[in-house]
Amino acid sequence: MKEKLYFVLSMIIFGAVGVFAKYIDLTSSEIALFMSLIGSLFLLIICIYTKHKFSWQNLKKNAVALFIASIALSGNWIFLFQAYKETTIANAALSYYFAPVLVILLSPVVLKEKFSIKKAVCVGIAIAGLYFIMKSSGIEATEHNLLGIFYGLIAAGFYAILTLVNKFIRNMNGLENTFIQLVLSFVMLLPYVLMKDGFKLFKLTGDSVLLMLLLGILHGGIGFYLFFTGMGGLRGQSIAVLSYIDPLTSLFISALVIGEKMTLLQIIGAALLLGSTLISEVNRSGKRPIQK
Repeated sequence: MKEKLYFVLSMIIFGAVGVFAKYIDLTSSEIALFMSLIGSLFLLIICIYTKHKFSWQNLKKNAVALFIASIALSGNWIFLFQAYKETTIANAALSYYFAPVLVILLSPVVLKEKFSIKKAVCVGIAIAGLYFIMKSSGIEATEHNLLGIFYGLIAAGFYAILTLVNKFIRNMNGLENTFIQLVLSFVMLLPYVLMKDGFKLFKLTGDSVLLMLLLGILHGGIGFYLFFTGMGGLRGQSIAVLSYIDPLTSLFISALVIGEKMTLLQIIGAALLLGSTLISEVNRSGKRPIQK
């Protein structure tokens, strides 16, 4: 129950990320870099305050998985933030939500979980929902909308990899896992950002600085701590039923806070995409989760 609560809270935090990313005057790679830096520093303070000790033996055993997961985390952030900049929060969130569908497709191969006919039907429904969302974006005219959806789908691929790889990390709690992945993500992103963009942090306005700090602490620190801690007690496919809270939060914020409007095709696509993964997880609550 505690794992589910943590995961739900992380999804709510992740669902609000679009508002922050859309209005920060930095490139997507710079946002990812500073978010990993702020998040890791925040968790470092927690580690020092709680006198948490890391096991170097566990770090060595999980080194490969942590490295791959950190690459996936970095790629996930870069493409997701770019998706928010190119299209509406709703379009970016819904295309990004294709990630649970990818988890369902890959779980039988990676985690040896059963892939049923029901799952196959739900995947088909989700693909139909994505088609309606893309068709609606085309009607609304802008190639930026389609580009944003494309970036959202790439981010979804990285998210699926991140989710599955983390199921292979053993004997590390959520705090350790999150801190190490954020540090590795920062180390990987630093040379890339220096070569591609340079640093523009000192050119930011006061509002952007505040948003960046909130994004780093809430999303990079607290959000991913809850995410990694929560997923430890959940099956790979079961994560899908809780993940729908992420895009629903984004849709709620985009409509009521930002004032973005959705077309009928978008609403139909959202209902198909979100409903498919929800239906796919019905009657799974009684099954025993994978233990670390």
